[in-house]
Parts: sequence; structure tokens; C-alpha cells
Amino acid sequence: MKITFNGNPAELEATPPTVGEELPKFKVFDNQNQKVKRADLVGQPLLISVVPDINTSVCSTQTHKFNQQADHYPHATFVTISNNAVAEQEGWCAAEGVAHLQLLSDEELSFGYATGLYLPTVGLLARSIFVVDEAGVITYSEIVPEATHEPNYVAALEALEKLTDRVDA
Repeated sequence: MKITFNGNPAELEATPPTVGEELPKFKVFDNQNQKVKRADLVGQPLLISVVPDINTSVCSTQTHKFNQQADHYPHATFVTISNNAVAEQEGWCAAEGVAHLQLLSDEELSFGYATGLYLPTVGLLARSIFVVDEAGVITYSEIVPEATHEPNYVAALEALEKLTDRVDA
């Protein structure tokens, strides 16, 4: 799949998983540099926000917007994944006051390769959103066609709402 990054063509490493498929296995690292696997994240509705570089304005905005929404979904998990180092992410979270979602590091690119979201020519992950049900099946997916643009927050949150309504019922 091809996207653009600052208007320049960039090709994804592989074909990303789509709606109806299981989220692939991967490992990322939390702010304590502890391994977090796919299995640790599923079990309740999950929103994965993928950003290329947490230290840029669009990535920061995307993470803040989902951080602000996390409290409204007590039965869901919100994570942001970037391939920034754990120390960079920790510093960013402290400076920005982000506390309602987990920022996870894919510095080793396990997530990027497993999901096909790694952009080898750029060295970053493609901006995307996945909403995953409690069984680990993807119910919503967006890969932003131009990596410097914001995703469709409303559509992602509506997809998450459908899952949390099931949990609350």
C-alpha cells in the first residue's frame, strides 16, 4: 500500500491487517521499559493510535485528542504507539501532561513489521488507527493517506462506542 509522507510517496512494509482480521502478535515497551504484548492489550475494547513521531505537532495533537477522550470510555484501553525511544516518550508525556492513555514504544519495530505499518524509506510508522474488540479482532481501521494529516477521530470513536456499548449492556 502506498501513502505519502510530506507529499512524497512512501510504501508500507507489507499489507496491513483489515477489519475482520485478528490483530497480529507483537511486542512494544511501556514507560518502565517493560515488554507489552498483544495479549496484554486485548480483553476489552482497544483503540490503538499509531503516530510516526511523538515529537511533531500532528502526532502530539492526535495523542492529546485521544487522551482527552479516554476518560469517557472506562471499559476501553487507549494506547498510542510510535517508534520513538521509551525515554523520548516518557519525557514527552511528562511535559505534555498525558496520563489517560499508554504511550508505547515500537523502537524495535515489532509492531511495525507485524502490522505492515513500517515505512522503510522514512524509518517511521504510518499514521493509523485501529479499534479492536475484546477478542482481538479489528473492527475499525484507518491508514491516513498523507502521514502529515490527522486521522478521522469521529469515525474511530464511533467504532469504539459500538464496542463499549456491548460491554456496558
